Amino acid sequence: MTTEALTRPGKAAAPSAPGRRRTRPWGQVASQAFLIVASVLWLLPIAFALYVAVRPYSDTRKYGYVSMPHHLTLKNFSDAWTQSDMLHFFWNSVMITVPAVVIVLALASGVAFVLSRVDVKFNVALLILFTAGNLLPQQVIITPLYRLYLKITLPHFVSDSGLMYNSIFGLIAINVAFQLGFCVFVLSNYMKSVPEEMYEAALVDGASLWTRFWRLTIPLCRPALAALATLLTTWIYNDFFWAITLMSSGDKRPVTSALANLQGQFVSNQNLIAAAAMIAAVPTLVVYILLQKQFIAGLSLGASKG
Repeated sequence: MTTEALTRPGKAAAPSAPGRRRTRPWGQVASQAFLIVASVLWLLPIAFALYVAVRPYSDTRKYGYVSMPHHLTLKNFSDAWTQSDMLHFFWNSVMITVPAVVIVLALASGVAFVLSRVDVKFNVALLILFTAGNLLPQQVIITPLYRLYLKITLPHFVSDSGLMYNSIFGLIAINVAFQLGFCVFVLSNYMKSVPEEMYEAALVDGASLWTRFWRLTIPLCRPALAALATLLTTWIYNDFFWAITLMSSGDKRPVTSALANLQGQFVSNQNLIAAAAMIAAVPTLVVYILLQKQFIAGLSLGASKG
């Protein structure tokens, strides 16, 4: 680069005034302050639950829950694990959550591919139909759904009761039905962002519809699938409403319902319940840690698209 280019008018950078500091825009300061306040408000209930969990019940009964600790212990965690038979309910949650997540992602990816990459006459109407299913509250359909579950029969190797009601299969089915619309909406929008030239090149090479879906689209959708898998695991694992209304046998319910076993008829040991709740939250944290990189990549999909 020559000296003339450096001194060309309009190209030289204006020298900054000595001693002047660059001030941050008020919008950036306000956004950072908002994020800090929101993070504190989000973590405060978790920190308080952990604080209650490490205090003995005699301490909180004497001094109150909002007081300085006089004694800390981990006995609440061991008592919560043994008294609620949490290992058994953990296994129930695994039997419900894992098949439901796999089925939802498998069905949603197939439906999203057809709606976004196959010329179907009613693809827009079908996408609106799947999306509209997310707007329906659970409480609205609980009465007809309850009566329907009492009438649908299943083989005994699938359901001990012979019905959709009071069966793990019934909980899997309702979770799949309620989570499918959201996943179809997310995956269809992401598949539309895949360059059309890739599919044209695959067609030139003679790739079939299944090859374009399985070997081209699915590998490109791994960040979106990982993000959805993390969200679905959290939502289905933490479900309490369906397990209470569609399951009558306590030993078949997921771990979220196991917390009710620690609730007494006249006295409630909130320290024990808080410890059990902290234990129940561990699997979702493990799933997030394992899929953290893919989850963050999935949340930023399309952020750099110009």
